[in-house]
Amino acid sequence: MSQLKELRGRQEQIVAEARERLDQINAATDESRAAELETQHDAAMAEYDRLEKQITREEHLIRLEQRAEESRARLRPIPDDAEARSQDDGAKVEYRMAFAKAICGPLEDLTAEERAILHNGRAEFRAQTAGTTTAGGFTVPTELSGQIVKSMLAWGPMYDPGVTTEMVTASGNPIKIPTVDDTAVPAVKHTEANALTDDGGSDVTFGQKSLDAYAYDTEFIRWSWELDQDSIFSMEALLGELLGERLGRIANQELTIGDGSGDPNGIVTASSLGVTTASATAIAADELIDLVHSVDPAYRTGPKVGFMFNDATLKAIRKLKDGEGNYLWQMGNVQQGVPGSLLGYNYHVNQAMGSIPASAAATRVAIFGDLGKYYVRKVGSPVIGVLRERFWPDMGIAGLIRFDGELGDTAAVKHLITKAS
Repeated sequence: MSQLKELRGRQEQIVAEARERLDQINAATDESRAAELETQHDAAMAEYDRLEKQITREEHLIRLEQRAEESRARLRPIPDDAEARSQDDGAKVEYRMAFAKAICGPLEDLTAEERAILHNGRAEFRAQTAGTTTAGGFTVPTELSGQIVKSMLAWGPMYDPGVTTEMVTASGNPIKIPTVDDTAVPAVKHTEANALTDDGGSDVTFGQKSLDAYAYDTEFIRWSWELDQDSIFSMEALLGELLGERLGRIANQELTIGDGSGDPNGIVTASSLGVTTASATAIAADELIDLVHSVDPAYRTGPKVGFMFNDATLKAIRKLKDGEGNYLWQMGNVQQGVPGSLLGYNYHVNQAMGSIPASAAATRVAIFGDLGKYYVRKVGSPVIGVLRERFWPDMGIAGLIRFDGELGDTAAVKHLITKAS
């Protein structure tokens, strides 16, 4: 914890120094000196971002160590009177035995103790092979699924339930979401003794959006029996983490810029126009303020309201000031772990979005609004399969994921797009 405090203190110092350099740039500063100061500012902020990643890794390591300790505590011997025992010989019921019995026979044959073991999930999760019907289960550490989700969250904000609205289902059947927008229909003044109008002109119009379940896979990765034995790393855990990153990248990409045709309707794609920049290569401070106010006030008060843009755009935004000379970007309280903010709102860095300077004209480089109005439908958890007999004596691993995404209310999220050339 002391190291984290030291790193956050260093971040605070870096921001102060970076802003001091930008403050030296004014109308009297010659071009070469201004360029030098901007370069120093960018280098300082790159160091800030590097420290942020290091802090994230340290916090992640602390959480893993806590989980490892909890796992060790769960695996410690338990008193005899609390142990689950088989009906035949009184031996301790193991998770693998209960799991195999559940897979190979009717669930009704499970004893109360076996059901309790499966319900608590005290040992390992196993997956049946795709090879033969007589193949046994293969070990997948319980930590693997959690590690996959963490990897996915690290590669983009769109899979994070703290950013969007998460809907987790056990099956992939389509989910229909009813929608209604009655904001353009007003009430009217009533005249005494006159009958109310009943021509259907003020009827409420409902709509519907669908959340499906699009599947993505990583393809199989094979590794040799010898490598599995000789490597200093656990190849199964290492490859599982890398596959989690692959799944994270594709999920974040599709939930961000998917076109909605055979894949999710990404939040950037589904958002409506808020502001078009005056320049094809830059953002002005006033344009970000205009973007905020392009969203109706009714959508600007929720807990998930904020900006989203990629890191290159954040770099440009960090240099912007308002009319009073105050920076739009605020570092936050690094000592207490309070995140930075922009115009008083949270922001999320999403590398799947276009950037400033834009690589092409008419690029959507930022969005703002109630990101909670975007629904991410997840079918269960990401799945990792490890096969041994099929590739024997070598091994293979692959990942699968099913999800969809849709913006429930397009008025809730607006985008800032660069000028068309």
